[in-house]
Amino acid sequence: MTSLSPGSADALLFDLGRVVLDIDFSKAIACWAGHAGCQPESLLARYVRDEAYRLHEVGKISDADYFASLRASLGIGISDAQFLEGWNAIFAGEMPDIAELLPRAAKQMPLYAFSNTNRPHVDYFSKEYADLLGHFRELYLSSSIGLRKPDADAFDHVVAAIGVPAGRIVFFDDLEENIEGARARGLTAVHVTSPRDVGNALKALGI
Repeated sequence: MTSLSPGSADALLFDLGRVVLDIDFSKAIACWAGHAGCQPESLLARYVRDEAYRLHEVGKISDADYFASLRASLGIGISDAQFLEGWNAIFAGEMPDIAELLPRAAKQMPLYAFSNTNRPHVDYFSKEYADLLGHFRELYLSSSIGLRKPDADAFDHVVAAIGVPAGRIVFFDDLEENIEGARARGLTAVHVTSPRDVGNALKALGI
């Protein structure tokens, strides 16, 4: 755990997936397999987060183009609407305790979110989890800013937008590569491997 102490931060920056919102990608695979009439295992074996996935996350290709790439890579002939249904099925609720932790933290310092995501997911979670996401002053989303973690320019963009020195921002993320990317740009980073990690870090900060 990074050393945190009361008064050591001026802003908190949260990844969304598996930090704030629970994600279960098997729900997408199951939905698509149901529409295609095949076994989920066969789709899972073929699914990769490829260049089209990355381009979709920075808003460089359309949803239709991304779903077309999935149609080809997965070898299934389902419609865009069916792909979208599965794509948005991954949201499995809020992470444990986060609905209690965010408002408490927001009383003491500004909260921000920084997520690699895409337009359909943004449209979906902005409505579905509006109350929870309302605790953030700003959401920095890869599909809007055209930059994604763990790239250095993505972190630099967000730090500049927040307007607080990088070393005074505590960043929470579930992926090691994003933690390393954040630390390389001077942020204090907490690797979230269980829901307790967020609560423990906030406690260490005196929140």
